[in-house]
Amino acid sequence: MGENGRQEADRYEQEGREVGEMESVQERMERLGTKEKIATFMQKEKQPYEFKRKYAQIRAEEFASECDGRGLNYHVSVGGLDSIVLYLFLHEICHINAPGVSASTLEDKSIQRVHKALGIINVPPLKREDGTYWTKPRVIQEFGFPVISKEVAGKIELLQNPTEKNKTVRHAIITGETGAYGGWQKNSKMQLKQKWLELFGGYENENEGCDYEKPDFKVSSKCCYYLKEKNCDDWGKEHNSVPYLGLMASEGGRRARSLRMNGCNYFGKSTIRSAPFAIFHRQDILQLALEMDALWKEGLKEKYHEKLLKENCLSNSFKMPDSIIPEIYGTIEKKPDGTLYTTKAQRTGCSMCGFGIHIEKRPHRFDLLHESNPKEWDYLMFHMCKDKDGNDYGWAKVLDYIGVGWDPTTIGGNCKGQMSLENFI
Repeated sequence: MGENGRQEADRYEQEGREVGEMESVQERMERLGTKEKIATFMQKEKQPYEFKRKYAQIRAEEFASECDGRGLNYHVSVGGLDSIVLYLFLHEICHINAPGVSASTLEDKSIQRVHKALGIINVPPLKREDGTYWTKPRVIQEFGFPVISKEVAGKIELLQNPTEKNKTVRHAIITGETGAYGGWQKNSKMQLKQKWLELFGGYENENEGCDYEKPDFKVSSKCCYYLKEKNCDDWGKEHNSVPYLGLMASEGGRRARSLRMNGCNYFGKSTIRSAPFAIFHRQDILQLALEMDALWKEGLKEKYHEKLLKENCLSNSFKMPDSIIPEIYGTIEKKPDGTLYTTKAQRTGCSMCGFGIHIEKRPHRFDLLHESNPKEWDYLMFHMCKDKDGNDYGWAKVLDYIGVGWDPTTIGGNCKGQMSLENFI
């Protein structure tokens, strides 16, 4: 997933808690008319592309106008293709002059090159207490591997770090039974899918009388927080700025619930954001990407090059990319039935991120990394962490445990149990 934008899922969880802390989930949803809001939003998701494009423009312009009235600045949280397209859409179609902000060094080199060509501001990771910056290996060594999905990883992390305060939540993760806040449900969505209970539920065997397995490695959803979420949020606070995000409800997960409940523009007590593409589907974003890329090739490239040279943001030797579609995605092509697709990566993100790896067809992201950067692949697979005995290990161990193939020699003949979308969360 390579969206800086995409990393905002926790932010959206907070949106649902802005009011009614003492209410149950069901009571709050009824009071806010959540079902009706979601139904209306989903109808918009079914509209044709031209409607969605215009709707995105209206919502984006409304957000800027409201922020201007409140004395707020705004910026674009930029990562992969979706938010690159958003940045250009805001600047060239909506004429909204919002700077782009990114933890760019975490992205693929081809994405970094496009960021540089657009003048995106690069924000470094958070600093540790010793004054050094957090790095990918340090975050994983200390907190755990980002695997399956952000939501599932967060639940596994709770199981691995039991406290008296999270006792009720841990019980719900194993059994689906919630307390008062969850409305005393018996089969809530808090429960892990059976596939993941079998592999990660063993931490509660004694408490719940079950017989699940548990791994000898840690799992966490904290990578995004330390490497790009908190530092980009801090940049926003320092500049009195709130974000435009390239998120789509069609991507599913927590972001889908929050976007459908709260709409494209949200002004809450602690969270303010705009997601103009919230009603888009993948086909819509790829269609808009082609339109923005055409503008780039018809003169935008020279416009940005000249502007950034004047601002001393580029060296004379920097070669502007011929396309705003980063090379890691390949090109956008059309199938015989008219469906658009990228010829290489479908989604991107940090090279060491494992969210969603179990539903990717091979060659998956780590296979592609083996082709493009075998040295980094070897490090991530076998050397990025140390166990209690000081022995190196990495993603190979984790992928083996969850049943995902990683050996390049097995591509095409052995996918080791890769799963369907139903197993994603």
